[in-house]
Amino acid sequence: MGAGAQLSVTDMRRSTRHPVDCRVIGEHRQRGDVHLHIVNLSAHGFMAQGELELGRGERVVIRLPQVGRIEAHLIWTNGDRAGFQFERIVRANEFMALIDHLQPNPRLRARR
Repeated sequence: MGAGAQLSVTDMRRSTRHPVDCRVIGEHRQRGDVHLHIVNLSAHGFMAQGELELGRGERVVIRLPQVGRIEAHLIWTNGDRAGFQFERIVRANEFMALIDHLQPNPRLRARR
């Protein structure tokens, strides 16, 4: 059995992604602080852009406005991009408040 993440949430790549420009500091249990630049976000996960020295299955805990602390697992990497899946799905009301906070321009928000 591999040491990768054992996720209970199914692959939700078709979920609506919202463009954001959010820099957070993730907490990694071995590496300590990990700087992440989140460029899109869904209720199931996010994509980060920039150099990242993590491998598939590794976990980070981030703090998001309106949501608080949430754990995410690295699912894929491609060059300077990385996709993370949240350990749990963010509730719809929390997610909408998060998007309103991170993307204040209503024209850039996906239709609801």
